[in-house]
Amino acid sequence: MRTRSVETTSDNMAGIGAFLRNAWNKEPVIMASCAIGLVGAILPFVSPLTKYTAMLNAAVPYNYPVPVRDDGNMPDIPAHPREPKGRNLDWIKNL
Repeated sequence: MRTRSVETTSDNMAGIGAFLRNAWNKEPVIMASCAIGLVGAILPFVSPLTKYTAMLNAAVPYNYPVPVRDDGNMPDIPAHPREPKGRNLDWIKNL
């Protein structure tokens, strides 16, 4: 039994180019909408903003703590909202 290997040749690329040129000449609106759709589907995966959005979403908690009064016996609860406890978010300044 013989297997066929698929290779990209100049003839294949010319055929794809001819198809795209012909489709653009016949239906430019459909081709433009397909191109916009492809860009819209691919752009989130190659955009650097996706990385930073994921980092920001990971840093923001899902539920916000209810403010409590410090009675002096709660070392893990900040006494003031600006007291630096929790995750360090200095990486946001370096964007």
